[in-house]
Amino acid sequence: MSSPSGASSGSVSLQNSGSEGDLQHVMDQRKRKRMLSNRESARRSRMRKKQHLDDLIAQAGQLKKENGQIMTSIGTTSHLHQSIEAENAILRAQMGELSNRLQSLNEIIDYVNSSNYLFDETQINDCGFMNPWNSVSMNQPIRASADMLMY
Repeated sequence: MSSPSGASSGSVSLQNSGSEGDLQHVMDQRKRKRMLSNRESARRSRMRKKQHLDDLIAQAGQLKKENGQIMTSIGTTSHLHQSIEAENAILRAQMGELSNRLQSLNEIIDYVNSSNYLFDETQINDCGFMNPWNSVSMNQPIRASADMLMY
């Protein structure tokens, strides 16, 4: 019962097994190619990750350096601010003292002007002060000048 169709079905089954082998071979090649591609992609990904980490470490170092410089600058500025505040406190105290002196001198001037207290230029001694014991007639008021406030 061998028929020619049986022979042909045998050759078809050989072709199918050959095609299946070729197909399996092609699929194995694709699988290997995909595995290699995935490995290469993973390697590139690890390299990018390592580069990114190195960049972040370098950036952290740079930021620490800048932070140190800023902290030094803040310390210097704070010290300068404290010294200026101390100087301002001294100047405020001096201003208060000079204001009190000026007010006292203005009160003396107002008192002298209100009592028409006059003196003669001949009664001023060599030091520039008036001798009250020699005052017989006084015809000039005492005036405060800016020069007096400088002392």
